[in-house]
Amino acid sequence: MSGLVTTVRGLFRNPALLTLILVALVWLVASFSLRGFGAYGHLRYLLELAAVIGIVAAGQTLVIIMGGIDLSVGAVITVTAIMLPLISPGWDATGLIGIVGALAIATGIGLVNGAGAAFLRVPPIIMTLAMATFLQGLLVIVAGGSAVSVTNKAVIWLGSARPLGIPAGIILWILVSVAVLVLLHRMPMGVRFLALGANPVAARLSGVSVTKNTLLLYALSGFFAGLAGTLILGMNRQGYVGIGDPYLLMSIAAVVLGGTSILGGKGSYAGTIPGAILLVTTTALITVVNASPGWRSIMFGSLILALLLISGREARR
Repeated sequence: MSGLVTTVRGLFRNPALLTLILVALVWLVASFSLRGFGAYGHLRYLLELAAVIGIVAAGQTLVIIMGGIDLSVGAVITVTAIMLPLISPGWDATGLIGIVGALAIATGIGLVNGAGAAFLRVPPIIMTLAMATFLQGLLVIVAGGSAVSVTNKAVIWLGSARPLGIPAGIILWILVSVAVLVLLHRMPMGVRFLALGANPVAARLSGVSVTKNTLLLYALSGFFAGLAGTLILGMNRQGYVGIGDPYLLMSIAAVVLGGTSILGGKGSYAGTIPGAILLVTTTALITVVNASPGWRSIMFGSLILALLLISGREARR
């Protein structure tokens, strides 16, 4: 009996593993309860949708671990999805120039967010919210409310190709996951990110540059949001104002659901991965029972609120 109690306590101390087990249980129960849910094609489709959330949540994880937050990721996704077709030159048969240009814009937006937080001392939640509002207004002027179709071959390939039967978006997510996990757990800068989130004063006194790391993290957040926007554009074949809005809430939910403290200093992208899958799976189950979008929003909001309360209690302890 004591061994079982110890095991259960160990699970609760490892949120990433707990979330992964929860995903496996939900998939198992749904596969037996709902016809066709456990089919390989359906599960592959869920992972393909989760890849978008997982990629944008990669940057969000890094920022939150350092004690910040990025409320502009949805707007950056939209900027990428709209601007990429507009800046892709017709003479570039590969389409790579347009992708590089769009990712550079997304990274630049992240740098501006980081500069505002680092140099102007604007709270990240205010800085990124202001940036999101600015970008939304700018996009309405640029796009005029109309959708922009994509002809970029590389983007279309990313959204539709299935090498060895695996969607290219999932492969991209795997590469992003490996890179972020190595960054956090095998490189010195990962230790600095965690230190800044846990105790910024002590980290600063230890010689860690708050300004440099803030700029780097928000630039990475912009880059990953741009990468997610590129993937969404390839999957939908068009970009329009508001295409990235749902992913702001989902990216935060995936991070917190994966066990990363919203207060910073604790967490890992290893938890965000199953967190993204669990969110997509839950959305799919809600769709099956014909729940309205309103109930879906209530569910996500309640989930985030509950996890924030838990994080706050842990911090007080």
